[in-house]
Amino acid sequence: MTYTGNVAKDGPADVREVPGLTISKIEVGDFGNNAYLLRCAETGDGVLIDAAAEPDRLLELIGDMPISAIVTTHRHRDHWMALEEVARATGAQTIAHPLDAPELPVKVTREVGHGDRVTVGVVTLDVIHLRGHTPGSIALLYQDRHLFTGDSLFPGGVGNTQKDPARFEQLFTDVVERIFDRLPDETWVYPGHGKDTTLGAERPHLPEWKARGW
Repeated sequence: MTYTGNVAKDGPADVREVPGLTISKIEVGDFGNNAYLLRCAETGDGVLIDAAAEPDRLLELIGDMPISAIVTTHRHRDHWMALEEVARATGAQTIAHPLDAPELPVKVTREVGHGDRVTVGVVTLDVIHLRGHTPGSIALLYQDRHLFTGDSLFPGGVGNTQKDPARFEQLFTDVVERIFDRLPDETWVYPGHGKDTTLGAERPHLPEWKARGW
């Protein structure tokens, strides 16, 4: 079946095979959160992006194969409500940006910043720091073609900055300079809530996002 990225609460994961990696997307919790399980095709090692809610469903998604890490994209509670239980059950290291790590319910075992890398088996994910939604929000990039953005970039705009002009300007600038100016239109965007998109679909709308201020 063709991957669409369209998932629903209590529904099955949508699974995508890309070179070197299997990506599984599932919706969990009452806030429509997306969680992503990435597995190295060569070694079977895995990383979970955002243990948002419903630990039993996340552990079922992970299954019997190990995961070495859980990455939390930012400090907001709806993205880490299952973190403590999933980390305890899997023994995976927990990863977050140092500016958001103190707000998480577990001691973060590895803090990462802009330009760092997260290893999954023999493949690597690049860390992109996107300031504004929270101080320590991060995105993860695989091979310049697969971008996991947390709540910093969605179809139709950047993440919520609570109508703070300075925070919006920071997030918009980071998204433009660190994502749109660097990556091609084909890059697929996997957000923290809702449907996926591509940079090509969103790029024409950057001027309107800047003009409206959200």
